[in-house]
Amino acid sequence: MAVISKATLKRYPVYLKALRKLSSEGKKRVMSAELAEYVDIKSTTIRRDFSLIGQLGKQGYGYDVDELIRIFAKELGEDYDEKMILIGVGRLGTAILNYNNWNHVAGEIVCAFDLKPEVRNNEPKVNVPVYHISELREKMPPGCEIAILCIPSGAQQIVDELYDLGVKGIINFTREHFVLPEGMIKKDVDVISTIQELVFEVNSMH
Repeated sequence: MAVISKATLKRYPVYLKALRKLSSEGKKRVMSAELAEYVDIKSTTIRRDFSLIGQLGKQGYGYDVDELIRIFAKELGEDYDEKMILIGVGRLGTAILNYNNWNHVAGEIVCAFDLKPEVRNNEPKVNVPVYHISELREKMPPGCEIAILCIPSGAQQIVDELYDLGVKGIINFTREHFVLPEGMIKKDVDVISTIQELVFEVNSMH
């Protein structure tokens, strides 16, 4: 298979989500032009992205939706039904839980941990069980390798404990600096920086 760029890889989950939505609506085949309107990506880009994986469709015939779902799910590692945990159920953590269905595109948050589980469990928007952070070892889901961090402080201690429990990937919403143990990977989500970048790019267009 050809080397796939990061930009292309970022589009694959977008395609997968759209295809699963189309499948749920009973769509069996889709043309690149149709999908382009659905995901707001040029049809030429879609065809090029698809060609990097293999011969997925035929000219004039389109793509088999269910077959594309199977292929993309395999490429993205989502046929393993990834289970994730959330650390910190404040406003941001609760907002993330509201997206927990995600059309099964990025796995599923199965439980959360917080300093005030008795409060969080009574909040209507919290849709998974919340345990006290001290119960992390006891309540850790078997095979869980991804954790989402939304805590205001104490990240290093939590990351070290997660590493000991077999977590390999961290989605980091915190503003704290912490040292990542060897063999662990991290994806930082910095909304403020993203907004600043966008403001700069918009202003540069003047």
